[in-house]
Amino acid sequence: MLHPAVVRCAKKLAVVGVLSLTAHIAAAQSFQIGSSNTVTADPPVSRPHVKPCVVTLFAGLQFVDFSIPTYQYQPPSACPGPWQKVVFTADFSVTAGRQFDRTAIVDMGFVNLYFGTTAEPRKNLAPSWHIERDVTDYSALFASPQSGSVILGNIVNSTYTGIISGSASLEFYPASENDSSHRVPDAVLPLRQANGSGGFNEPALLFTPTDQLASTLTLPANIESAYLDVITQSQIGDEFWYSCVPNDVAAELQSCGSTAFREAEISIDGQPAGVAPVYPWIYTGGVDPFFWEPIPGVQTLNFVPYRVNLTPFAGVLSNGLPHTIGLNVFNANNYFSATATLLLFLDHGATQVTGAVTKNTIGAGPSPSIQENLTTDSSGNVSGSVTTHSIRSFRVAGYVNTSHGRVGTDIRQQVTFGNLQNFDINATAYTQDISQNTQLSSTVITSNSQGPAIARESFSYPLTLNYTLIFNADGSITQNGQVSQEFDRDFVSPLRTSVVRNKVNSVDTLDLSSSFQITGNSGQQSSQTYSAADSVGGEYHCSLKARNNALTFASEECGRNGDQ
Repeated sequence: MLHPAVVRCAKKLAVVGVLSLTAHIAAAQSFQIGSSNTVTADPPVSRPHVKPCVVTLFAGLQFVDFSIPTYQYQPPSACPGPWQKVVFTADFSVTAGRQFDRTAIVDMGFVNLYFGTTAEPRKNLAPSWHIERDVTDYSALFASPQSGSVILGNIVNSTYTGIISGSASLEFYPASENDSSHRVPDAVLPLRQANGSGGFNEPALLFTPTDQLASTLTLPANIESAYLDVITQSQIGDEFWYSCVPNDVAAELQSCGSTAFREAEISIDGQPAGVAPVYPWIYTGGVDPFFWEPIPGVQTLNFVPYRVNLTPFAGVLSNGLPHTIGLNVFNANNYFSATATLLLFLDHGATQVTGAVTKNTIGAGPSPSIQENLTTDSSGNVSGSVTTHSIRSFRVAGYVNTSHGRVGTDIRQQVTFGNLQNFDINATAYTQDISQNTQLSSTVITSNSQGPAIARESFSYPLTLNYTLIFNADGSITQNGQVSQEFDRDFVSPLRTSVVRNKVNSVDTLDLSSSFQITGNSGQQSSQTYSAADSVGGEYHCSLKARNNALTFASEECGRNGDQ
């Protein structure tokens, strides 16, 4: 959808005035110069040099309403586990016409396999796109038959005509005798939100800061380490949370409230246990639909979960008692969709481990600071800035007594958030310039009988969004906009180093009628650059460019499927 400021301002002011590797199967994307079809620079998942067993989850489903199709999964009899790799793949399309971007979710046994949004069609454009996700860490889930569901609510009527279709499969790559693949979790468990009618919501809907996605579980008694994969997707009033301002100036600035800061908080038995930053995803209808044709925003079609390390709590979780693991979103303001998956590694040499948390300084929650520097003149014109800033450092440490000795985990994290918004609002124009960055740095020290090992990881989510609405004398509106968003990740450990850089830029001028309908656009240019390097995998680099909503350049590396 368009940014709410477009409609609010128009209504008010118009009245006044990893991996570059040799391909062994065909690339799923087609990079056709001159085409407006949806493309991304994201790399396909690397694959081993063995023939996979492919299990179809669903095929040719059409999404025309808000019913939830289900499917039945059976493990591949020709490829019994363990597997070197398991890859989820999906292909979606939408017919030409008019349709909103829609949220798409595929789960199995309530465990999320895929979470993303769809491309928007145009009158003469029926986009199609391909999705891949490495789900090897969920192998324990695939070892037994499961029921699954596909959540992709869509409206088809005389106004919204685009019909969305989709198919999805799992590729299982058998492990060889000499396979040195990394160890996968022994248990994969979803967090589920009760819906009050004897069932569960998937995903959970978190309307306020106190709403929780929470499950009470009695877990295995021999947990060595634990992680939580988290996705928190902004919806409705929170869709443009990075553009929100404090409540006391929300009306004056014609914006959403609860400030521009959001963060996911993880708890165990009501006590803080971890933090998951919220990525500022922008969907293909967001702010200006032509920003994202043919290149969508960072991860728009395929969200990447953030993995929270809960290993300091492994000893507590193994004590045989029920434990409640919860997730809420700080400052949620209607609303966030959330999924979370618990991954457990067990001590195969013991039926019981013991342990304790020795340090936890996370505290009750963040305390963002706000600075308002706004002036309103006698004509009601508003100018100035609003700054939101948060920084918190904490340490969580614990140990487990295992069959191979005591193992300690010491996690030290710093999470920094900054959002600067400049405003210039008058009877003929509305300008909002947003500069934001979320940064998280983490150091994990693991100690055992062989000594300490240190792993460091950092994330950075820069976002710049600038736009000006000009209210013309004839009632029409012109929006000049530019956006830049990025996903950066660095990881260093004794065994592996990796880096990811994913950046999308776009500029466009959008034309709207006096009734706020899009009448056209001009000057569109966009690009995406995806670079990745991994000390155990290789390198990948893809660069895409578009002009006037058609692809003009794709570097040679783009779309290469990896091998191992």
